Amino acid sequence: MAQLEAARLLLAKAGQDEFVLAEFAGNPQAADETFGFHAQQAAEKLLKAALAARGVVYPRTHRLGDLLDLARDRGLALPEEFDHLHELTPFAVEYRYEFFAEEVDQPLDRPAILTEVRRLRDWVEALVAEIREDEHG
Repeated sequence: MAQLEAARLLLAKAGQDEFVLAEFAGNPQAADETFGFHAQQAAEKLLKAALAARGVVYPRTHRLGDLLDLARDRGLALPEEFDHLHELTPFAVEYRYEFFAEEVDQPLDRPAILTEVRRLRDWVEALVAEIREDEHG
């Protein structure tokens, strides 16, 4: 039961980052670095929520690729559509102190990233609901 409580807390905290994403998605005054940071944070918390729901102890890391690998290693059927989320990892630390725009030719596709984070949330919420049903069913 404690694992589901941890998953719910992480889902709620990810929701705070998702709120910022929704607010910044269409605002050109919001820096890509800030948008990317909150996208990375939301994805990190959502992946950790999925792991927590399954009772998997996860490392203290911002590396989304490590969390994706751990999820699959522990038998979570994570859809392949989330494989590229690891590309958000540099926003956790690097781009908090460096300019993103100097390293790329095009800005972030904010609507696509927001959609991807929302899809990840849907997948995690379904996983948590399934685990809850198994426990109470």
